[in-house]
Amino acid sequence: MVSTSDFKKGLKLIVDDEPYTIIDFSHYKPGKGNSITRTKLKHLITGSNLDRTIKSGEKFKVPDVEYQEMNYLYADDSGFNCMNPTTFEQIALSRDVVGEIANYLTENLEVKVTFYNERAVALEVPTIVQLTVQDTEPGFKGNTVTGGSKPAIMDTGLKINVPLHIKIGDFLRINTTSGEYVDRVSKDS
Repeated sequence: MVSTSDFKKGLKLIVDDEPYTIIDFSHYKPGKGNSITRTKLKHLITGSNLDRTIKSGEKFKVPDVEYQEMNYLYADDSGFNCMNPTTFEQIALSRDVVGEIANYLTENLEVKVTFYNERAVALEVPTIVQLTVQDTEPGFKGNTVTGGSKPAIMDTGLKINVPLHIKIGDFLRINTTSGEYVDRVSKDS
């Protein structure tokens, strides 16, 4: 059982006998009465969203989920293909399951697949991934009107803002929780 004080993004829980994962939440203390937690939940099977206000201290069951470390291989018409590195078993995840995570998937990336009732329902990537700049404008010296950043398109199609010194072909580390530039890495890393 988990309480509202245990909430964090990505936590899986049972709400109204259905499995959900927490997308976002915020604690709120009104002037009178008990504090509440406003949550945005995503159904593990259907992918539908649910906004729910929960009283402080309310408890929820945790769904029986299984996690498997896998390697992302490629995307095709059947979906996003991942392989278990020990059994070599492959599965294809639908676009609905993968969602925005597709912007961070590169060949051979180690991912964590969540299974509920032996069905793949979610995909998690590392907090930091390395992507290559596919397209960006050249940075001009003294061009700081935009706050010292410019738009860039990564090799996966992800669009982010990067510092002016970044050029096409650079390897960047990207934070997958915020979708923001972390730093540039050398090609040897």
